[in-house]
Amino acid sequence: MAELRPPGWPFGAEVPLPSKVVCVAANYRDHAAEMGRPVPTSPRLFLKPTTALVGPGEPIPLPAGSDRVDHEAELAAVIGRPLRDATPDEALAGVLGYTCLNDVTARDWQRADGIFGRAKGADGFCPVGPVIAAGLDPRDLRVRCRVDGETRQDGTTADMVFPVAELLAFISRVMTLLPGDIVATGTPAGVGPLRPGQVVEVDIEGIGVLRNPVIARSPAGG
Repeated sequence: MAELRPPGWPFGAEVPLPSKVVCVAANYRDHAAEMGRPVPTSPRLFLKPTTALVGPGEPIPLPAGSDRVDHEAELAAVIGRPLRDATPDEALAGVLGYTCLNDVTARDWQRADGIFGRAKGADGFCPVGPVIAAGLDPRDLRVRCRVDGETRQDGTTADMVFPVAELLAFISRVMTLLPGDIVATGTPAGVGPLRPGQVVEVDIEGIGVLRNPVIARSPAGG
């Protein structure tokens, strides 16, 4: 049976499909503040299904049952070798490279459910790309989001509560990270709503621009 690859998978057959997309909530102080949440004392983890993945240029479909879908620009680490109980140095050495990720979120579903599965796991809610950039220092990279050319988010990874090396080591003590797995490291302040017909861009220093159009999704999923 042929391997099922997400629509628009940008990284080619040489990069294994992820077994999981691990995300970190409230990892920037300014975003925690805008959401009315305390700064976490340990990383808060959740998962996105691989069926949420789409690549550059692929549409983000807004579910008919949600009235508020937000963008969240994030730096993502793509794992290059298995990590289990890793030290921070071992974790960084196990990263294949970094890419842009948009942690698309149905905010009204998040508030209604109190958990993230439905709100962040819908089809098309995890755009990634355009490339995997190797050799980057993830400690101070500029992370921006634009919608129709208007800047909405503009932060730096230096403002993370838990830096990338610490995050990866922490996650590896909870679950084994496998080659191809994607770790999204949190979003800076400025998240906001998307509307059909708009174009959203995640722009990260040293990586490039992830650009996706936004469309309406019918109740039947068409």
